[in-house]
Amino acid sequence: MTAYGIISSDLDPATAIAPQLYARLRDAIIRNRFAPGDRISESEIARSCDVSRQPVREAFIKLAGEGLLAILPQRGTIITKISYTAVLDARFLREAIEADIVAILAATPNIPLIAELRRQLQVQANVADSQSFIELDERFHRTLADAAGKRGTWRQIEGLKSQMDRVRFLSLGHFPVAKLIAQHTAIVDRIEAGDTSGANAAIRGHLREVLSDLPQIRAANPDFFDLPDGDIPEPVNAPIQASIKEEN
Repeated sequence: MTAYGIISSDLDPATAIAPQLYARLRDAIIRNRFAPGDRISESEIARSCDVSRQPVREAFIKLAGEGLLAILPQRGTIITKISYTAVLDARFLREAIEADIVAILAATPNIPLIAELRRQLQVQANVADSQSFIELDERFHRTLADAAGKRGTWRQIEGLKSQMDRVRFLSLGHFPVAKLIAQHTAIVDRIEAGDTSGANAAIRGHLREVLSDLPQIRAANPDFFDLPDGDIPEPVNAPIQASIKEEN
């Protein structure tokens, strides 16, 4: 499989191999270089990467823990479908965490942080394609978490949102970049203004954007989704207590 070449290129023999394989495989799955149901081979990856099978096995176990792989005894390892329920749950948890993060930042606005976020907004406005924007979006949200002293929390969010990220890469054809940049700008504006409730409302609205397109993405890619039995669940959202305040 051509993705094996991406996984094996430039592995650093001076550092632990399993985390590198995990990161490469996770990225390939999230970017849908593998499709649900594709089989991947521990032995083939080990051979392609010129490593033992042990670090590959460690990477597989971690990916299975994120719901990206299913390790089936006597039948091999396959790429899982995107769990519709997991997408809704991950988005709900991410919203709750990031709402607190921006509230922390708005409580004590930091001038160098605001300058860095404004610089990132300029880069986002000049991005050439949706895939590049997703990487810049990740940087923006990670910067918020780091600035709030929540770097460890962000690492936990990354593990939770794997299925959300797969949906985002499925939606590249109609990714609302301009709208998302405007939402990022509103978040920065509220933080700079010291408006904790406005920042809370801005980030919650931003992180609910994926919900508006999720039914269409599922309909366009039915083979990618694992749906629960019965009716498709509706998202459950916390109430947004305050609207974004206007500047004086």
